Amino acid sequence: MVRRSSKSAFMPDVYVFPGGAVAEEDHHIELQPDLCRPIVPTGADPEERTRLGTGLRAAALRELFEEANILLAYTNQQSMLAIEESSLARFQLHRQNFHDQQGSMEQLLRVEQLLLATDQLYYFSHWITPEASPRRYDTHFFLASGPTSQEAAYDQIETTDGIWIGAGQALERYAAGTFDLAFPTIYQLRELAVFTSVAEALSATEQRYVQTHRPVIVKEAGESQIILPEETSQS
Repeated sequence: MVRRSSKSAFMPDVYVFPGGAVAEEDHHIELQPDLCRPIVPTGADPEERTRLGTGLRAAALRELFEEANILLAYTNQQSMLAIEESSLARFQLHRQNFHDQQGSMEQLLRVEQLLLATDQLYYFSHWITPEASPRRYDTHFFLASGPTSQEAAYDQIETTDGIWIGAGQALERYAAGTFDLAFPTIYQLRELAVFTSVAEALSATEQRYVQTHRPVIVKEAGESQIILPEETSQS
């Protein structure tokens, strides 16, 4: 998880999963068979909300690299990318070029002869911010198995901290008031906390349907609160 900068216009100073907005390039990359894997898991997404061409998967992988220094991609030998010590500086330069807007994911993929591992993203959650929010987002979340041959590192630009943490531990720290979380993140961590392994979590995504969560803002005792209508209707 990464901690958003206190200067961020949206959800400042809270811990979130790496992510960001879809760019035009992301749509383009997903339509190029030589830049990404053409087959993606569809078990949790029969409507194909995250099909290639939407840009969602390429955006998730690009932002993961920008914010967390992890690049899920295949080499031309069809194996998952391992960033060796000898190539660390080269990939750090790619990442810096992203931040300086002097490079692109397509350039990186072509120079390094890589395929984005769009097929390694498992659809997990879908949230749309409340209508009353000053900034609104339609956000899709994925799970993936992290490569053991790469080291995560927050970007020190949009984020001010980065941490590997278990879902249960994150929730415990949140309850103790030492780990600020965004509303959707709390619910996703609760869902993740029931799994005992990465493999179990990934397998579960193929057997569950991802519903769309639409929280709303209500006022109680003069204070604004975010709630999920589906929880209210069940209580």
